[in-house]
Amino acid sequence: MNKLLDDVTAILSRSGITAASVEAARIVQAAQSSKPAGYASAALAMAERRAAGAPLAYVTGHEMFMGVELIVAEGALAPREETELLGNTALDVLRSSGSASPRIIDMCCGSGNLACAIAHHLPTARVWASDLTDGCIAVTRRNVEHVGVTDRVVVAQGDLFAGLESLGLEESIDAVVCNPPYISQGKLATDRAVLLEHEPREAFDGGPYGLSIQQRVVKEALPFLRPGGTLLFEIGLGQERQVKMLFDRAKVYEDIRLIANAAGEVRVVSGRKPANM
Repeated sequence: MNKLLDDVTAILSRSGITAASVEAARIVQAAQSSKPAGYASAALAMAERRAAGAPLAYVTGHEMFMGVELIVAEGALAPREETELLGNTALDVLRSSGSASPRIIDMCCGSGNLACAIAHHLPTARVWASDLTDGCIAVTRRNVEHVGVTDRVVVAQGDLFAGLESLGLEESIDAVVCNPPYISQGKLATDRAVLLEHEPREAFDGGPYGLSIQQRVVKEALPFLRPGGTLLFEIGLGQERQVKMLFDRAKVYEDIRLIANAAGEVRVVSGRKPANM
C-alpha cells in the first residue's frame, strides 16, 4: 500500500500538482472502492488521468459538498467548494423565512449539488432542480437517488424556467438559487480556455460579458418567487457591481445583498421580491 501511494504521488507530483500526497490518498481510496480486485492498476490509471489534467472529482467519481457525498461524472460541472457559500447563504435565508416547508428552485443545477445538499440539510424542503443539457440531468438524477431525496427533489429539463412552467409553481417559491455560467466568451478563448479541456462549455460560457444567464434569470424568476422570496446567484470575481446593477434595473427587488467569502471576496449576490408584490 505504501509503495502504491508513493507511486501515485510521484505521478501527480511530476505533473505539478501541489497537493499530490493528499490527492494520491483519495485516488487510492476510490480505486479500492471501485475495483477491489485490481485496485493498484486502477489507481495508477486514475493517477495518469489526473496528471493529464482531468478534475480530481471526475477521476474519483465522487466529491463532498456541504457535507454530502455526491456522484461526479463527465457532462456536468464538478462541484466546487466555493459554491458552498451560495448553498449556506440559501440555508440561512430559508431558515429565517419562517416557512415550515420551504420550496426552492435550483436553476442551472449542474450535478444537482445545491438541490441535494439543501434537501439534505432541510428535511421538510421541496426542491425543483432544472438544467438544459442531458448530461446535467442524468447526473442530477443519479445524485437525487444517491443522497436519498427522491421524494422531495424533482428534476426538470428545459431552457431555464421552461421545464417548470407546467408544474404550478408560480408565486410559491421561497428561494431560487442559481450558479450560472459566468465566464465571458473572450476569457474562455484565452486565459480560461483550460477549463474546457475536461468540463462542458455550457457550465462556463456566460456570453460576451459573462452575464447572459443572470440577465434572464433576474426577470424570469419573478413569476415563480412568492412575495418575500429571494433570488441568489453565485458570481465570478469582480462581478458584484454588474450583477447588483441587474437587480437594480429590474426595479423590483429589494434588500440586495453582497455576500463575501472568508477571503473578503464577494461571491454571492441576492435580492428579495417585495412582500407586497
